[in-house]
Amino acid sequence: MHAYNRLPSSGHSSPSPPPSPLRSPRLRHGRSKTGRFSPGHPGAGGGVGRTAAQRLAWSFLSLLLRRQGVFLFAPLIYISGMLLYMGSASFDVVPVIKHRPAPGSVYRSPQLYARLRPEMDADNSSADAISTIWKIPYKGGEWKPCVNRSSQGLPESNGFIYVEANGGLNQQRTSVCNAVAVAGYLNATLVIPNFHYHSIWKDPSKFKDIYDEEYFISTLKNDVRIVDRIPEYLMERFGSNMSNVHNFRIKAWSSIQYYKDVVLPKLLEEKVIRISPFANRLSFDAPPAVQRLRCLANYEALRFSNPLLTIGESLVERMRKRSAINGGKYVSVHLRFEEDMVAFSCCVFDGGEQEREDMIAARERGWKGKFTKPGRVIRPGAIRINGKCPLTPLEVGLMLRGMGFTKNTSIFLASGKIYNAEKTMAPLLEMFPNLHTKETLATEEELAPFKVQISTLP
Repeated sequence: MHAYNRLPSSGHSSPSPPPSPLRSPRLRHGRSKTGRFSPGHPGAGGGVGRTAAQRLAWSFLSLLLRRQGVFLFAPLIYISGMLLYMGSASFDVVPVIKHRPAPGSVYRSPQLYARLRPEMDADNSSADAISTIWKIPYKGGEWKPCVNRSSQGLPESNGFIYVEANGGLNQQRTSVCNAVAVAGYLNATLVIPNFHYHSIWKDPSKFKDIYDEEYFISTLKNDVRIVDRIPEYLMERFGSNMSNVHNFRIKAWSSIQYYKDVVLPKLLEEKVIRISPFANRLSFDAPPAVQRLRCLANYEALRFSNPLLTIGESLVERMRKRSAINGGKYVSVHLRFEEDMVAFSCCVFDGGEQEREDMIAARERGWKGKFTKPGRVIRPGAIRINGKCPLTPLEVGLMLRGMGFTKNTSIFLASGKIYNAEKTMAPLLEMFPNLHTKETLATEEELAPFKVQISTLP
């Protein structure tokens, strides 16, 4: 049966058609249905009118179409061309891309001071902030107590709370006020807080060395029960060892509701609990009853011990004499630019490599491993942008001059040992030459009893 005849054979033979001539593969690939790529097609620009450039381009295109594998070499050809071009360029000067720090992320106060100093030195204004800002120190004319003491008795105590206040003088005072507020709110008896000895401040002072303990207890007697020790019959249950007492590790800025929900049940069960450490362990956002106890402790009950009051009054009197040009008025400033404060802030100033090494060593001495924990990332620029860097003495001076205090203003500087004082204090002394400290106002004999109380005497 032939391919073109689907009928069955009838017994008659038919002549077979002649075979088709073989087609050339080269001609078959060069043709298309439309004939666009045929060399002799008129639409392709064929004929005698075609130029040499057109024939060359047509030949090149035909070659690519016939040998499509050439496209694989196109990237190599491009790279080779780029290398040839770059080889002809000069690399003597390499462009440097500089990262521009975010505004406010770099300490630039020294540059600001350099621009402002000529104007500050030429300022002969007779007006000063002491005679204008402080003409009336308080709108009402006088200061009044923030709260009144209670005259009512206290119900039966729910148990004893023992706290360990850590940090410097300010942190310890805050801890005491918070402890009074917590004990009063939970109707507990507060044991006189123990001041934790810190490797940075190295101050072994006890509560009674800094504050008048009897006055503290008597002032709060109608609001919070306060004792100097836990009764022995209770401590016998713990082997007379405070370390055996259940210790709460409370998160910073915890709410007073947390103390009621979590701490109070354990207090009722054990009758004695310990909270250590106890710095900043109570939220500022508290109900009026809690804030009242804080205020009462801070402004009424906490009074410095007699030795500190005596030396303090002497320093005030001597500052008034040295401020006669301003009618006995002066400015007292507490700089927070001690080495530990600078290290803890993780801010970067203008001390270069030496500062970096000093801060790393200070952090390791005071807070072993706290700043080198895995995953902890320190971003000094972000810290500065957020306004969490301590003011340098230079910045404090700029602020005071900006407020209107003149070069003749007397300054009492209350602080610990300033970090890199020879360098950092120089601008402040230039702006306020009448600057005094406890060392310039008191004798060594007067200060000798307080040498161990590094964090207490200004």
